[in-house]
Amino acid sequence: MLMKKARSPLQYQDGDGMSYSQKEALKQLPEASSWPKLTGSGEYNHMELIVYTDGLFIDVLSTPDYWITARLNTALKGHASIWYPEMKEIHGRRNWRWWKSQIIQKYSNGTWIWQKIMSFENYKYSVDKDPYEWCLRQSKRLKAIDPQMKIQMRNHKLLTKLPGELEHAVKCRCNQNCILDDIANTLQDISKRNNIGKFTPYKRIGFKEKQPFRVEFKDKPKETVAEVAKKRHPCHNCGSTDHYANNYPKEKKKVYAIEQVPEEESPREDSESDSMGDAIREQSDDDQDPN
Repeated sequence: MLMKKARSPLQYQDGDGMSYSQKEALKQLPEASSWPKLTGSGEYNHMELIVYTDGLFIDVLSTPDYWITARLNTALKGHASIWYPEMKEIHGRRNWRWWKSQIIQKYSNGTWIWQKIMSFENYKYSVDKDPYEWCLRQSKRLKAIDPQMKIQMRNHKLLTKLPGELEHAVKCRCNQNCILDDIANTLQDISKRNNIGKFTPYKRIGFKEKQPFRVEFKDKPKETVAEVAKKRHPCHNCGSTDHYANNYPKEKKKVYAIEQVPEEESPREDSESDSMGDAIREQSDDDQDPN
């Protein structure tokens, strides 16, 4: 019994072994030049390439695997165009599933995932944001964090980034399995038309806000260094700020130049001293007289 010779994947490039419907479907597939480009430095371009390529397998049944991998040379640019030939030289020809896992391992590293987590946590919804753009950005970040995340978990995480009233209103109108467009439409209808979730700052009636300090000094001319120094160091003699104490304009008398005024003798003091002297002499004479 003759064995049928196995055909290599390259023999199917001309459509050999395919049905007529498969041939026509491959003709309708987009050219490689229109594929998303993987540069290795973009934020989501490697995920966009994976989602786009997986969609080709879903839209066109039994798409040949070599038809996908042969176009990676055109889709990979920049740093990725250097990485891909080296990997191909080391590991040889592989199917799309293998290349998909290598791309995720290469570009979905821990640092990149941590950046997506922080971006998702800090980018909360507010009324001034576009609901469609906000939902799309957050959905991409969740897809990058966990590619296998289910729709129910994705919707739950999205709603946690809404304000309290708005989160409750959207949950009442959308079920857990709703698509992303339904959430965006509901946000558009509730937040824009009904003004739910709009933040209005509280202001007390009759309360006058404090003016910033130094507003009253805004138009005041700047002072020179000398003027500031004079104000800070006034004259110690007169208290004036026009001069210093060592430049006091009035004439001052020095301590060693002060004239001494002679003291005047008082006649009363002289008479008192004379009377006291006479009394002492009389007492001494009485002591000497024996009679």
